[in-house]
Amino acid sequence: MESRALVRRQRELASLYATAKSLTALGELDEVLQSIVHHAHELIGTDFTYLSLVGPDGRLSARAAEGTISPSFLTASIPADVGLGGKVLASRSPHWVSNYAASTVIDHDPTFDRLVGPEALVALLGVPLVIRGDVVGALFAADRAERSFHAGEIALLSAFADHAAVALDNARLYEASRNSLRELQNAYRRIEEQVAVVERAQAMHEALTGVVLEGGTPDDVAQLLADQLGGSVTLLDRTGVTLLHRESASSSSRAPAGADLADAVENVHRTGRCATSVDPDGVARSVAPIRAGDSYLGALAWSRDAVAYRGVRDDMDLRTLERATHILGLLILKERAVAEASERLSGELLTELMVGGPGISPTQRARTRARNIDADRLELVLVADSPALSATALSRHLHDIARERSGLAGEHLGRATMILPRADDDRTVEEVHSRLRRTLGRPVVVVGERAVNQDWARAFSLASRCGAVMRAIGHTDLGATTGRYALYAMLFDTERVRELDRFVADTIGPLLDYDRRRGTDLVDTLAVYFVHRANVAATARALHVHVNTLLKRLDRASEVLGLDLRQDNDLELRLGLRLHQLRPVATPP
Repeated sequence: MESRALVRRQRELASLYATAKSLTALGELDEVLQSIVHHAHELIGTDFTYLSLVGPDGRLSARAAEGTISPSFLTASIPADVGLGGKVLASRSPHWVSNYAASTVIDHDPTFDRLVGPEALVALLGVPLVIRGDVVGALFAADRAERSFHAGEIALLSAFADHAAVALDNARLYEASRNSLRELQNAYRRIEEQVAVVERAQAMHEALTGVVLEGGTPDDVAQLLADQLGGSVTLLDRTGVTLLHRESASSSSRAPAGADLADAVENVHRTGRCATSVDPDGVARSVAPIRAGDSYLGALAWSRDAVAYRGVRDDMDLRTLERATHILGLLILKERAVAEASERLSGELLTELMVGGPGISPTQRARTRARNIDADRLELVLVADSPALSATALSRHLHDIARERSGLAGEHLGRATMILPRADDDRTVEEVHSRLRRTLGRPVVVVGERAVNQDWARAFSLASRCGAVMRAIGHTDLGATTGRYALYAMLFDTERVRELDRFVADTIGPLLDYDRRRGTDLVDTLAVYFVHRANVAATARALHVHVNTLLKRLDRASEVLGLDLRQDNDLELRLGLRLHQLRPVATPP
């Protein structure tokens, strides 16, 4: 009996070394992975084997399999800290279960459990793949009947995994070397192309610079571009209106209608990148945005025959078009210098009123009167915010509105702010929101609050807090006064922060302390649980945990709070959780 075992062991070792030798001769990564599972399948003799690697996303994903039934099995991907694979990666040692479905010593992943059903997977053995001290994946052997894995099988598969890891490392290095070589070859080609691009672009750039130094106008720049590039050039303002159109001597194309360029202009305004399209008549139009920092100043459109301008020349000319937008941006900024100075003065006055109030000093009253603004009537404070635009850029749009309504606008404490004379507050806020929404073409939140006794700073603080609350509860495109959110404004009043702290501490304080001490996340677990109306299955899916794991968390939370979360419907607890979530966004630093 012992002699037969020794012979079998010698045969397994011989097969192991022969297999390892064959693996080292392979180069392609996918080929090596498939060869590993193939040889492991023959070596260990189970129903099927598969190999999973830890990807850049941190998940353990199946990459190769032998003996499987369902093609969908290779789509298996689970978090690297669950399942039998998670135990193998964490311990860096082999683990096995005799009955996978019935096992309670591992955290089951629902997605993986659905995939193993068609495979009838029962017994499972996993061993780690270690490369230079790092666990990069695991090799698995599976049977479709319940069984135990003896020490000899585990040792054999582990030894094979060690050899397989070497082959896998070699394949990765081989693939990296080939990729590096391809990148180097591509780099040399790009360098050659760039030499021609730089030479032509430099000559064109010098010509454009000469136009500016000689006191040229945007009209001169457009004509130079048309003559050098061919076709026609159109300059549009930031609202999409055509300012001028110039053609080359050989061009006979008509000026594109505003409708022809509307979509392209909107696209470059949104993305900030040059875009090219070809219409059904074979006319190619490239549109580049004219920007200065965060400000969108307009667009430059180049139209030409799509067939004549194809390939490298087209690429070079597009770069020239983009460089011309920089020159035009400087010229446009020069024309806007006086308006910018006026805006700065408006912003300075707004900040002075905010910081110096309540009340108006004689100097401030005189400065506002010089701008034809009655400071005593400035009562409505508006704060605007858009995730797609900075406060500085948004303030520039508010300046246009402020000039028309005899108000002040500027950036205060990092927020786009405006103060307008007394009026119908709700209607005014809605009108400002509609105008900004139409101009920006994207969501924007505008909140207004009337200043009492010229206390603009308090009105600003209240409007800012209410704006944060509006966004936190899902309103991303709205204009409203703070009256609709008076309850939140009261709760997050900086003068009542101790009362809020006391309420939160009385309701969920023990749970917050427990999470801080243990590094757990019971507070967020309860918040998701109540959002899903105490539905255990829905909550588990939202948290990406097994139902059993969620139930354990709920039991632990019940124990900490001293109540039964599965039975009690504690309104104060739910309110405390919601206020705890909203406080970071609604309370100013």
